Amino acid sequence: MTPLKGTVALVAGSTRGAGRAIATELGAAGATVYCTGRSTRGNPSPIGRPETIEETAEIVTAHGGVGIPVRCDHTEVGQVRALVERIHDEQGGRLDVLVNDVWGGESLAEWKPFWECDLEKGLALLRQAVHSHLITAHLCLPLLRARGTGLVVEVTDGDDYRYRGALFYDLVKISVIRIAEDLARDLEKAGDSGVTALAVTPGFLRSEEMLAHFGVTEANWRDAAAKEPYFAYSETPRYVGRAVAALAADPKVREKAGKALATWHLYKEYGFTDLDGTQPDWLREFEAHAGRGATPPLPSP
Repeated sequence: MTPLKGTVALVAGSTRGAGRAIATELGAAGATVYCTGRSTRGNPSPIGRPETIEETAEIVTAHGGVGIPVRCDHTEVGQVRALVERIHDEQGGRLDVLVNDVWGGESLAEWKPFWECDLEKGLALLRQAVHSHLITAHLCLPLLRARGTGLVVEVTDGDDYRYRGALFYDLVKISVIRIAEDLARDLEKAGDSGVTALAVTPGFLRSEEMLAHFGVTEANWRDAAAKEPYFAYSETPRYVGRAVAALAADPKVREKAGKALATWHLYKEYGFTDLDGTQPDWLREFEAHAGRGATPPLPSP
């Protein structure tokens, strides 16, 4: 089935992790996906990861979509404007789905008390993971609004306002939820009832970086539970990818405008599974062991 055939999507920050998986699942549903990020062949990741946007685009195409890689630093207004102009020109003004998944905070996030954090790193994290979302949404929304329909997805960590372990990280992830909420309000006030903005979170994400951190692969990932028990309840990035693809194909998605949605709720509504056929429920498993309202373990190494 290709419910998104003819759909044009931009996944900002799709080099690896959730962004790559979301791009892949949108492609598997038939979409044309612009895959953006800073890591390209010949211009490797500053954090030493091997993934590139060209690889992501090839994966999208291999799964039935059309993947188009475009190098773009989403903190640079000029580069994002050029990207949006290219999409406009190549797709006849069409953009149906914007997924804001820019992160790049691996070397910036610090798990320390606020006063012990490197201030410059903290401010850089805000620019990398919040300003980039604002810039991209601001420049893409005219395309979505001109068509009168579309979906904006802000990818975050967590679906509520509980503390996430460190001030700068917490501020970033809550800000992303707030962006979705406020965009929904502004769109409603403007009468753009066909354009929906919302936030989506995975559970404990078994990303490429997380697998490497624990010294395991997708084939033997359960071995990492010996070091981190909660890893036993983790999910592949494709799980949240399938959640976003389901939202993009839902004709009633407008009913979810402004909400922060989680894989552990969405699988119940849409019926998608992870790659192994299971349906991980991170919140259920975490609260069963730690108690309702407990603070989840830190999401990044």
